[in-house]
Amino acid sequence: MKKEILSWIGCFAIAILAALFIVTFVGQRVQVDGHSMEDTLQDRDNLICDKLSYRFSDPERFDIVVIYPDEQKDKRWIKRIIGLPGETVRIDEEGNIYINGEILDEHYGKEVIQDPGLAAQEITLGEDEYWCMGDNRNHSTDSRDIRVGVIDERYVLGRALFVVLPFRDFGGIK
Repeated sequence: MKKEILSWIGCFAIAILAALFIVTFVGQRVQVDGHSMEDTLQDRDNLICDKLSYRFSDPERFDIVVIYPDEQKDKRWIKRIIGLPGETVRIDEEGNIYINGEILDEHYGKEVIQDPGLAAQEITLGEDEYWCMGDNRNHSTDSRDIRVGVIDERYVLGRALFVVLPFRDFGGIK
């Protein structure tokens, strides 16, 4: 009987350690809070965040990432990467996004940007900095806002891979 109890305790401990390892280093469930990524993602969607791939490769333009807005590790935001390290970003009065002086060909924005915020003036990103924006551009607190600004790579938790809830939206993120 004692052996069986110890066996169960050992299995339980291994399961807890495996779960902690997965959540810390591999992937985690994250819930969308707000409307900043509409129409791509909806408020209260539950996503799986891949925390492993960015350990081996850098984030790419248009990846949807889970970030910490600053050192508040309990708060997570979901945004799209627009500008990469070393690039310059500017948004003109017509709402066009310029990367290194050229208009960015993208169609993720839900509507024309009304407020370029910090990007009204050209911003040069550092070697570990990203420019992130919500798809619902006029209803998103993102890199254009002085309270957020550029996102240091250490605040990128991982890449949003797929929606797990609600079940009707289950699948990869476009």
